[in-house]
Amino acid sequence: MLLGSIEAGGTKFVCAVGNVNYQVKDSIQIPTTTPEETLQKCIAFFKKFANLKAIGVASFGPIEIRRSSPKYGYITNTPKKGWQDVDFVGTLKQAFNIPIAWTTDVNGSAYGEYVLSTLFNKRIHSLVYYTIGTGVGAGCVIDGKFVGELGHPEMGHIRLKRHHDDLDFNGICPFHGDCLEGLVSGPTFEARTGKKGKDVPLTDHVWDIMAYYVAQAALDSTLMFRPGQIVFGGGVVSEKFLKKVRTEFKKLLNNYVDVGDVDEYITMPLAENNGSATIGDFALALQAATE
Repeated sequence: MLLGSIEAGGTKFVCAVGNVNYQVKDSIQIPTTTPEETLQKCIAFFKKFANLKAIGVASFGPIEIRRSSPKYGYITNTPKKGWQDVDFVGTLKQAFNIPIAWTTDVNGSAYGEYVLSTLFNKRIHSLVYYTIGTGVGAGCVIDGKFVGELGHPEMGHIRLKRHHDDLDFNGICPFHGDCLEGLVSGPTFEARTGKKGKDVPLTDHVWDIMAYYVAQAALDSTLMFRPGQIVFGGGVVSEKFLKKVRTEFKKLLNNYVDVGDVDEYITMPLAENNGSATIGDFALALQAATE
């Protein structure tokens, strides 16, 4: 049995085919251009595999996840130019008569890490996964189920207490200004310093400011969900940065609740190269194929 994965991002799509052990057999990267061109290239890739039983899709959004909605399977009011109101799942269904699992990019990553925790004998029953890159998003899995009924969570847009050295920065989110995404996403480095994040040394005070905000997100998730683990992935995140986040988190938490060893509670992804969504897609596709 072969399973498909589409990790649909605003810059590129990563399509992969794997087996029931979540091992990638073939993959391709497709630049995100128009919906028509991009989705047709995805379809052409999967058409090469006769034994494909299901496809898992983890997409940028916002997306419609309510099966009761006539627009289930759509990318909805995304800021990505040209991708508003795109029937993603419907387009795939026209090409393939197989189950299509559909969720957000961060939900896919969260599910991948949830599955990998079992494979690595680190079984947990719940986790929150944040990605911090061009944008910021998060997914939450509790006992194998995603949080969110009226829609998927938008934890990248929570409001934060401002760092006292960052009060003059308005934030870059076009909807909220200084929400989490507006303060810690990759492009905020250039907005603050005129440099890309990769060119800003970790000794720069801006990383301390970012760590303070990310620690607040971890604190909020801790107090709302009490998950077994919080995972941070994405291009902005490194182990050295997470060390700063853990330090700030411990200050903010102030021993209010027990989270165990903070080094094991706030972690980098188990999947290499931010590949959590592909693993999650395979797992969701397998679930869809066997339901």
